[in-house]
Order: sequence, then structure tokens, then C-alpha cells
Amino acid sequence: MNTTFPRSARVRTGAEYARVFELARRTSDPLLSLHWLASESPARLGLAVSRKVDPHAVGRNRIKRALRERFRQLRGRLPGGDYVLVLRPAAAKASREQLGACFEHTLQRAGALPPTAAPGTMPPVDKPSSLPPTP
Repeated sequence: MNTTFPRSARVRTGAEYARVFELARRTSDPLLSLHWLASESPARLGLAVSRKVDPHAVGRNRIKRALRERFRQLRGRLPGGDYVLVLRPAAAKASREQLGACFEHTLQRAGALPPTAAPGTMPPVDKPSSLPPTP
């Protein structure tokens, strides 16, 4: 698995962020807001973590590291496009696992990832065919 986060995987310029904010679909959660602009290019991540989220750079960087790591793990499964996350103040108190789970859940709600199968005790039911069996 590639553990780097190359420049080609990042939303970098102000113009790119502005384009995403203007044209993207948005999905929100108490910890973050996801702006997703689908395109043919490989998935790229942009992060917006203001001082309102955490006044200390150490805290903001911890949040960004956790989300970048989760994005690296999911990048191969994501459809192409730009994914910009705007963090909310509640994210400062969230653990690394909570941030990653929230990010993945938000991607599922946006339709970028298929929902995970709910754990259960019953096996899946095969639908019976409406055609009679062939002799």
C-alpha cells in the first residue's frame, strides 16, 4: 500500500477550493461538512480546518493527519473528483477513530462509498426466481 500523500492527491489552490465550494454537492455531519465535486480525475482531498476548530496548530494538524490517513486508505475505492472537508469545532474533541469513522460515514451518505453491510444474525435471503425450473 502506498503511504505517501502526493501533490496530485490534494486540492491545493484557492481557485480549486472556490470551484469545489461553488459547484459541489454538500453532505454534513456534526463534526464536518463534505463538499464533493465528481469528475473523471482521480480522487483528491482538500481540508479546511480553521482556528475556530482549534486555536492551537498542534490540534489542527492532528485532525488533518487523521483525515489524510483515512483518505489514503479509502482513495482506491472512491470515485474520481475533489473531496473538500470543512471541519467544525466539535472535531477538536474527537478521537482519531471518531474522525475517520465520521469521514467514512459522510462519504457513504454522499454516495461516494457503498454502505457497509449491517451486522446481523440472519444470512441473506435469495430471491426465488419467477420462472419455473427447466426440465
